[in-house]
Amino acid sequence: MDRIQAMQIFMRVAEAGSFVRAAETLSLPSSTVTSTIKSLEKYLKVRLLNRTTRRVSLTPEGLQYLEQCREILSLIEHAESSLTDSVMRPQGRLRVDMPSGIAHFIVMPNLKDFCQRYPDIYLMIGVNDRQIDLVQEGVDCVIRSGELNNSTLVARPLGRFRWATCASPDYLREYGVPQSPEELTQHKAIHYFSSQTKRANEMHFVRGSETFSVPVSGEVAVNETGLYIKMCLEGFGLVQLTEHIVSEHLREGRLIEVLADWQPPSVPVTLLYPHQRFLSPAVRAFADWISEII
Repeated sequence: MDRIQAMQIFMRVAEAGSFVRAAETLSLPSSTVTSTIKSLEKYLKVRLLNRTTRRVSLTPEGLQYLEQCREILSLIEHAESSLTDSVMRPQGRLRVDMPSGIAHFIVMPNLKDFCQRYPDIYLMIGVNDRQIDLVQEGVDCVIRSGELNNSTLVARPLGRFRWATCASPDYLREYGVPQSPEELTQHKAIHYFSSQTKRANEMHFVRGSETFSVPVSGEVAVNETGLYIKMCLEGFGLVQLTEHIVSEHLREGRLIEVLADWQPPSVPVTLLYPHQRFLSPAVRAFADWISEII
């Protein structure tokens, strides 16, 4: 016997004063309503209703049980509606980790929109690209670019970044514009290294279905995207960056794309979070929002 449904049927019978009218309002057969009340009384070992040919009325025990049913069903409705509200209006603390380039140049310019949409989410943004234990470090989800290692995390693809090879106008005036990757032996690059990328002195390209790398000399290596861009703007050398991050610099001429016919390989962007039977409303909201942007 479904005890919650039995309570709901009992309340309707008590309020209607009739099995038939209760059945009509519940869109149930009269036999179902009658058998449910009989089963409920048998389960409780007490008579809840007095039956006559014209009407049913509550026994003293039935009156007591009716008040308790109202309180119980009201609490259930409140619990369910509060969860529904949390889905419609996500709230609470949300810790998201991401690379600095995505944080500074993709998330930050759009962050006010997120805060306006979800004013009850307290967003904590961690900036790093290292592998972390989400559960141990209290991180709800992470954004990662590049191919993923084997992981027990749930991976939600967000899209792919087109990359561009860039330099400042001052650098190109001094060293010339390379016309092919082979000419890069006469150029300098600003090298980028990370916890995942050990080799920092190569530039990567795609020609047809072939992916190849070209070593390029340089004077300095960095591991932070903002500094990487700043050094390129200052003319220290060539860089390869996702087009999203340098689009404003390219549009306003502070950086110039070179070797456009030899594109660097596009890079997947993924949101990762722990396996959960039910994804929290706050994580779902952030996942949908960042997916729209990327």
